[in-house]
Amino acid sequence: MKRYSAFAVVREALRFHTGWERAWRSPEPKRRYDAIIIGAGGHGLATAYYLGKNYGITNVAILEKGWLGGGNTGRNTTIIRSNYLQDPSAAIYEKARSLYETMSQDVNYNIMFSPRGVIMLAQTEHEVRGYKRTAHANALQGVATEWIEPARVKELVPIINLQGPRYPVLGGLWQARGGTARHDAVAWGYARACSDMGMDIIQKCEVTGVRTEAGCVVGVDTNKGAIDCDKLGMVVAGHSSVLSNMAGFRLPMESVALQALVSEPIKPCMDVVVMANTVHGYLSQSDKGEMVIGGGTDAFNNYTQRGSFHHVEETVRALNETFPMLSRLKMLRQWGGIVDVTGDRSPIISSTPVGGCFVNCGWGTGGFKAIPGSGWAMAELMATGHSKLAEEFTMTRFREGKFIDESVAAGVAH
Repeated sequence: MKRYSAFAVVREALRFHTGWERAWRSPEPKRRYDAIIIGAGGHGLATAYYLGKNYGITNVAILEKGWLGGGNTGRNTTIIRSNYLQDPSAAIYEKARSLYETMSQDVNYNIMFSPRGVIMLAQTEHEVRGYKRTAHANALQGVATEWIEPARVKELVPIINLQGPRYPVLGGLWQARGGTARHDAVAWGYARACSDMGMDIIQKCEVTGVRTEAGCVVGVDTNKGAIDCDKLGMVVAGHSSVLSNMAGFRLPMESVALQALVSEPIKPCMDVVVMANTVHGYLSQSDKGEMVIGGGTDAFNNYTQRGSFHHVEETVRALNETFPMLSRLKMLRQWGGIVDVTGDRSPIISSTPVGGCFVNCGWGTGGFKAIPGSGWAMAELMATGHSKLAEEFTMTRFREGKFIDESVAAGVAH
């Protein structure tokens, strides 16, 4: 494919933009592939990209029952950070954060990465102790974070109210190199790069069955016919348990809706990301001026992809105390995504009881920030059978009692 550049933009402007190519091909599926990835979201596309880039495996199909990036990748709030408590978590999220920094150059597509910094507010004494502990753990892990006092929080976020009657701000955990990126652009950039390597991205192709022989995967059945493969990667977030049932095994996870909303656009007033776990809310301002607001997951299992007013009210009511200016804004739109949550709030990147079948799921409310690291680890696991980044995230850890407890670091939708 032609490379995107400033010169290309000028050239196409002079010829009325008649020379642009489609970003990726839309082929019909072949009869057989070396590997099939189910799910054309960020994690699935990243897996395919690193299979090709790192291991030369390009006879790959990425199957998507809807449209590319139409699931959680297009429904999240784009926060990127790596200040997790446990060593395995910090390693894979820091890998992802570092890959985000160069992704635009790597895939020749502007993902609009913005390392604006992320603050996790401490609004109880318990959180103060927890975040200071995390800062010490991050120092040992080589992840650059620091504990900051309320005055520094106010300096970074002038619109914040430090003296809320219920939830005063006692400080925060600050990661200066965290930030945001454009969620759609991440999917589009990976898709374009995968297509350029010769991979087939097949949309509106729903998997209806997983075929096995002698305990190993041999292919999948779809609404576009049967497709054979040597290796199969399941990367479908909240629908992972549905696919695993097709393959004949169960996953220790549940699916719930996660909601978010944006306000009407306003002038720039906040150039960092703020998370408030005590009130289950977080806030950032998009490039268009919208205040991006999100909260916790629904309290019941479901597969809905739309919001509910009672949940929005609960989130906004709590945030209004910390950010009084929000009370004067109108809500522009709201939405929901289906997230996959495990018991220890950590992901699963693992082989399965079915030979040649691998699963990448359980990212819960924090999947977007992990996309490049997740794809890197999943590709390594599928290509070589082992990944150091993923070795602690096996699905058997729940049976063995080897939990990676991130209920503090991942206790809010982010």
